[in-house]
Amino acid sequence: MSSLEKKELAPSLLAADFAYLMKDIEAVSGSCKYLHLDIMDGHYVPNISIGVPIVASIRKHTDMIFDTHLMILNPGDYIKDFADAGSDYITFHIECTTNAVSLISEIRALGKKAGVAIHPDTPIEAIFPYLEKGAADLILVMCVRPGFGGQSFIRGSLSRIATCRERLDKNGSDAILSVDGGINTSTIVAASEAGADLFVTGSAVFGKENKAEAAETLFKALGQ
Repeated sequence: MSSLEKKELAPSLLAADFAYLMKDIEAVSGSCKYLHLDIMDGHYVPNISIGVPIVASIRKHTDMIFDTHLMILNPGDYIKDFADAGSDYITFHIECTTNAVSLISEIRALGKKAGVAIHPDTPIEAIFPYLEKGAADLILVMCVRPGFGGQSFIRGSLSRIATCRERLDKNGSDAILSVDGGINTSTIVAASEAGADLFVTGSAVFGKENKAEAAETLFKALGQ
């Protein structure tokens, strides 16, 4: 059973207008508790996004929960920096470390929640150790190949989400099951039915003229 009381959205800052970040953030903060921060290094993924200074800057102006997604090589080198910048959840990719247990311990020692993400091309079995009770605070199933927004949802992700949900419940884990990539009014329903709790949304929210209304539309699709 997830630690979330209800299903939630995490609008991704990557899709916001960087000239008006706080305006966009404030537009969704009334209905969304989470803000997804995509950190890209140009090495693990073929794109560069934001870093510590942006996270620290917006932290001063919102109390939304920062769901920081490290799509970077050597994530252990930056965990403290992003923790100090105000992240609440810090999620790293299983493909980018040889000692995930140590990273999880380090994140928690800094008073933060630890997440583990998995690339769609990585066998889902790689995430199984972190679906055990207490092993992680968040599991992120990527439903597109990370690096760029606006991609289409990979339908094969649904079975991966369902597998994670089944194992989390069987193991008594309260980790949040999050999904990222291609989420819209159609795919959010399918992903929810497969067992996801937290939905990272890019263009489906920040890409719309009325961002608050777009978020409410997605919540309605979830029946909330």
